[in-house]
Amino acid sequence: MYQYFLRRICIMGLTLVVISALVFIIIQLPPGDYLTTYIEELKAQGEVVDPKKITFLRSQYGLDKPMTTQYFVWLVGMLQGDFGYSFEYDLPVTDVVGDRMWLSMILNFATVLFVYMMSFPIGVYSATHQYSWGDHGLTFIGFLGLATPNFLLALILLYFANVWFGTSIGGLMEPEFIDQPWTWGKIKSVLAHLWVPVVVIGTSGTAGMIRRLRANLLDELQKQYVVTGRAKGLGELRLLIKYPMRMALNPFIADIGSLLPQVVSGSVIVSAVMSLPTTGPMLLSALQSQDMYLAGSFLMFLAVLTVIGMFVSDVLLAMLDPRIRLDGGVKR
Repeated sequence: MYQYFLRRICIMGLTLVVISALVFIIIQLPPGDYLTTYIEELKAQGEVVDPKKITFLRSQYGLDKPMTTQYFVWLVGMLQGDFGYSFEYDLPVTDVVGDRMWLSMILNFATVLFVYMMSFPIGVYSATHQYSWGDHGLTFIGFLGLATPNFLLALILLYFANVWFGTSIGGLMEPEFIDQPWTWGKIKSVLAHLWVPVVVIGTSGTAGMIRRLRANLLDELQKQYVVTGRAKGLGELRLLIKYPMRMALNPFIADIGSLLPQVVSGSVIVSAVMSLPTTGPMLLSALQSQDMYLAGSFLMFLAVLTVIGMFVSDVLLAMLDPRIRLDGGVKR
């Protein structure tokens, strides 16, 4: 197990280095840079652009250096905790992100927890009560969740949250707590606003996972070892937990690797609609303005989530299913 962990950590590091190079190249692919966009905006407003000032800014931001030099400076800086400079905000990236990263982490963790807490019992119930009224009703709700656009559900829940609970529309906290230090009142305000975006973002993921878990568990319940277990006198609950449940959980655990980045990237539109102070709208703005260090930092954050999620899912799968081995090769 120790060698497996060490090998996987080395692979994770190499993977992140390759991803960082791809991210930097992709960000540089559009013609021009942030200063080019800035110049065009000034010209559109009828202002005169001083060429000497542009040359000075290009030199100050390091945009006059070769792309390879810019990449290695950015990579070494990230390893030291320096994610570069945001041209649009005229601040270091770490200062620009601020509380947005923490709020995004809270929102994403709560959404993943909501997805698993809702989909697991519903999927098990639907599989063990196949074609019952409860199964049909939950299946209908699941299809409804898959078909409903997130932004539409967000608008509906914002309305009811404001009418029923008096929650302010938009944001993750009351306006008086914005840019204020963390206090118990601010935490309670975040919790009061958190449930709406969690339900909105987690609905589609919950519906899809319920269908997968139900299908996998139904397939396992029809296999011969379940019939043998019943013939030996095992109780239904013990038989369900000991054998078919473990086998049906494989895709459930494997989804961890893709669920984390999907939650982050899928919340961009919802964050814009609900005015959430998360990284989603800022990432969209950074890509539009070619603020490459800010956008690159967000994309690397998604890559780190993906790599860590895949590592966690692989380890959990190896612990859960004895058929999965940590080493390669065929054993006879």
